[in-house]
Amino acid sequence: MLQDLCRGQCPPTDPGARAEKSGSSLHREDQGDRCPCQERGREVGLPTKAVMVCHCGILLPREMDDLLKKCAATALSSKVIARQKDFFSQMVVDAVRHLDELLPLNMIGIKKVKGGSLEESRLIDGVGFKKTFSYAGFEMQRKKYTQPKIALLNIELELKAEKENAELRIDNVEEYQKVVDAEWAILYDKLEKIVDSGAKVVLSKLPIGDVATQYFADRDVFCAGRVPDDDLRRTIQACGGAIQTSVSSLSDTVLGTCQLFQEEQIGGDRFNIFTGCPEAKTCTIILRGGAEQFIEETERSLHDAIMIVRRTIKNDAIVAGGGAIEMELSKYLRDYSKTVAGKEQLIIAAVAEAMEVIPRQLCDNAGFDSMNILNRLRQKHAEGGKWFGVDIMNEDVADNFDACVWEPAMVKINAITGATEAAALILSVDETIKNPKSGANDPPPALPGRGRGRPM
Repeated sequence: MLQDLCRGQCPPTDPGARAEKSGSSLHREDQGDRCPCQERGREVGLPTKAVMVCHCGILLPREMDDLLKKCAATALSSKVIARQKDFFSQMVVDAVRHLDELLPLNMIGIKKVKGGSLEESRLIDGVGFKKTFSYAGFEMQRKKYTQPKIALLNIELELKAEKENAELRIDNVEEYQKVVDAEWAILYDKLEKIVDSGAKVVLSKLPIGDVATQYFADRDVFCAGRVPDDDLRRTIQACGGAIQTSVSSLSDTVLGTCQLFQEEQIGGDRFNIFTGCPEAKTCTIILRGGAEQFIEETERSLHDAIMIVRRTIKNDAIVAGGGAIEMELSKYLRDYSKTVAGKEQLIIAAVAEAMEVIPRQLCDNAGFDSMNILNRLRQKHAEGGKWFGVDIMNEDVADNFDACVWEPAMVKINAITGATEAAALILSVDETIKNPKSGANDPPPALPGRGRGRPM
């Protein structure tokens, strides 16, 4: 039964449909200066008490971003960067806003640089990655270009050593010189075609040797080899172009471009940064901090906040956190169980009691008296305070919706549905079969002999 309750659909996102269902208009002019999500009549008649925050068509973009910032700040409140949650919540919202409508997580690059303070972290509107290994000659290359053409390659631009099993028999020095000249001619032919294409920035997944680096430096071209695959793909998303496995067909259609490319010193590392990208649907977050472990924990914290913001944009229905929705569901199921006759009443009452595990665990984790807090929550919810949950900061109960302690309704629906299905699966098992330990009842091994039945 709870499984059916949890699978109730979220309220319609169309404002007219919601107004028709509730009997009141939700347009801004009818609600004054207040946002519809601040009205206390937020109940929509679903068992999960899911609530529509706001529809993007109703809220102004700035107001929607403020709501997303509050969601991100809630996710960061219990992290090591809780003191900087305002700074990082704005960064998280801006990062997610840079993505396309599918909100792909891999298009947000996070780079870590040791040294500096957390507030020195920055968001790049485009692509940034650490400078790759370079050969002699890179110091002569320019480090800043305006509106450059970008060649994205999967080609090795260096002289290769002979294979171990290769054999070439020659009988004079002239023939050996022809082999060497042919190798150099092949390399120079590739380099000449890249320069003739008009590309000013050359990125390759494979190594770019010292000869090619010096060649490009002499012709005012920047190059970088051994670029990681994910950074190269994000560069394509932002700057356009396509990865080429041959230099014979380089043209403007396969070359990317950006407004500004520069190599910048950030902390102890140098970064290649592309900004002003015409097709920018990606971004890069550069994290600063002291210890490496601290930066790693900051990255995990930002990942949680990014996931919350993405989920909120995809599913604009939220509920109050801090155990508020679990207590309201528990109250609803207790009341509903009294209308059911038979053994089903006991099952529903047991599920209602299980719902209180979340707020009880929150109290235990914070060192509170769980019995006292849960009694207060039961009283508040019995009086109609459906958004009251655990207040960790003040060791009390509070209206967590007004306190902006929010969670996407879809997350709660999936969690409750998954838990219910797991419980139903366990209860569906009639009996279990235990496999005894192998060799427990085996006969003792035969005495050793010399073969053919002869004793030792």
